[in-house]
Amino acid sequence: MVGYSVKTALGAAALALLLVAQAADASKRKKIVLPPPPPPAPAQVWVFVPWKPTPPNHASPLLNPPPVGTDGLRQTVNRNISPAQTTWNLRSGFNVAALNCLDPKHSQILVNYKAFLRTHAKALRAANLKVDAEWRARYGAGFVRPREKFMTEVYNHFAQPPTLPAFCDAALAMSIDARKVKVGGLDAFAKLALPSLEIVFDDFYRRYDQYRADLAAWDAKWTGQTPGTHILVPVSSPLAMAASPVAQP
Repeated sequence: MVGYSVKTALGAAALALLLVAQAADASKRKKIVLPPPPPPAPAQVWVFVPWKPTPPNHASPLLNPPPVGTDGLRQTVNRNISPAQTTWNLRSGFNVAALNCLDPKHSQILVNYKAFLRTHAKALRAANLKVDAEWRARYGAGFVRPREKFMTEVYNHFAQPPTLPAFCDAALAMSIDARKVKVGGLDAFAKLALPSLEIVFDDFYRRYDQYRADLAAWDAKWTGQTPGTHILVPVSSPLAMAASPVAQP
């Protein structure tokens, strides 16, 4: 029989305890769950911030176009007026064109305006008297002030800087047609000619309304961004989805 000393027995016991401790430590390490790696940064793209819409014809951004009536037409000084006022407003627009359309290509307007005044002097006096009577019937003895205020609005309407180039072109065409109008035919001519001038302003106001709609859409999408620059945004962001990605600037 092999004999064991006390020292040998103690050494064996110590070794057994060490093995048990190592096994327990290994088991504990197996139970530790490492956290998952962080998700990758979201993909990003460069997008171009478009320029803000600008008013047509360099008009003021504070302009308030006349409202559209139930008939679908702009409620301007040339709409819903009497036949006499129509004739007088046409004369006023003709006058504005003669004074303000100074480009050489519009020089015939002044010549035609002078002929217009000569040919239709009697009809124009009658229209003026009729307009006076209409305003007097509406406002009584103090009709002059509101009539003059209205006529100032008429002149200002025709002389708007943003529409002047197109107005001058239309006035030139109208002035050529006016040369063909016989005595006694002025009121009938004015009934057709004034709306033909008003088309210029209808078109401008339509484009101005579109500008305001485009500006509101720009503000809703790009507020806080600098127009004309590139910004880096996540691929999934609304800005990236709404704009065309561009190469890195």
